[in-house]
Amino acid sequence: MKYLDVDGLGRVSRIGLGAWQFGSREWGYGDRYASDTARDIVQRALALGVTLFDTAEIYGDGKSESILGEALGERRADVVVASKFWPRAPFPQVLQRHERASARRLQLDRIPLYQIHRPNRVVPDSVIMPGMRGLLDGGDIAAAGVSNYSLARWRKADAALGRPVISNQVQFSLAHPGVLDDLVPFAVRENRIVIAYSPLAQGLLGANYGVDHRPGGIRALNTLFDAENLRRAEPLLRTLRDVAREAGATPAQMALAWLVDLPGVVAIPGASGVEQLESNVAAADIRLTAESRNALTDAARAFRPVPMSRKQVLRGYRDLLAGAVREKLRRG
Repeated sequence: MKYLDVDGLGRVSRIGLGAWQFGSREWGYGDRYASDTARDIVQRALALGVTLFDTAEIYGDGKSESILGEALGERRADVVVASKFWPRAPFPQVLQRHERASARRLQLDRIPLYQIHRPNRVVPDSVIMPGMRGLLDGGDIAAAGVSNYSLARWRKADAALGRPVISNQVQFSLAHPGVLDDLVPFAVRENRIVIAYSPLAQGLLGANYGVDHRPGGIRALNTLFDAENLRRAEPLLRTLRDVAREAGATPAQMALAWLVDLPGVVAIPGASGVEQLESNVAAADIRLTAESRNALTDAARAFRPVPMSRKQVLRGYRDLLAGAVREKLRRG
């Protein structure tokens, strides 16, 4: 495993574990996954040297935090647990109340990394960040982070906090490489980290899907799995397969290796089981040649997905709802 030393957090594994799927019915894994498989995944992650575990209050309406806190056991105080506040009413007292609720579910006295889940379009960070500063000063959190922030807004959050906002968690992968141009250079220059969520683009970069084999469930709402985008993604996926073959790795591993080869970047893939977790973690030890890295970067920059139409989005929601109803009827 590779690590980054991050001010306020200590040693952060370059491959972490995203826990959105813990207790969240959107992924369709079911109750047994939450009670059994999730615990096994977390325990194996700890054994493999993973030190970064990411969750949020909105995942499963708090269930993800509870499941993660229980699964970590006595090790929960020894790792970097990151959670996120959904800024519906991001005023200091509200934020601090939600942080305490998250800490209780995680069974922690102090949350190592607490993040604003997304920018609030109406309330500026000059209003939001005093609440985070209060949590830092009170010892309730070790470090403050943000998520889905542009570079300009990250800088404003920094100024409003009056100290470094240590991380920015963003959608970042070979399929979404845009932050290479601004967030990554800023993180390197200022000794911060970029946390890449959806680092495998919800499975696209496993290179198993195509126009004739598209995923269902929540992934049906992802514009990347639109037929046109799957066609557009084929040159990227072909390059990914070729580079992975040369390295003796899977396409998913190579996609993760490309991310964590970048300075200042860590990735938080989810895992449906222990085997997938082990495969993800092994990606941290893959050495990319300059030729492979450049080929992947060029292919990523050349990929130009198109947004879904309103009709396609509505159809996706309809299919997702129908699937949830069928699952409920099946369970009785």
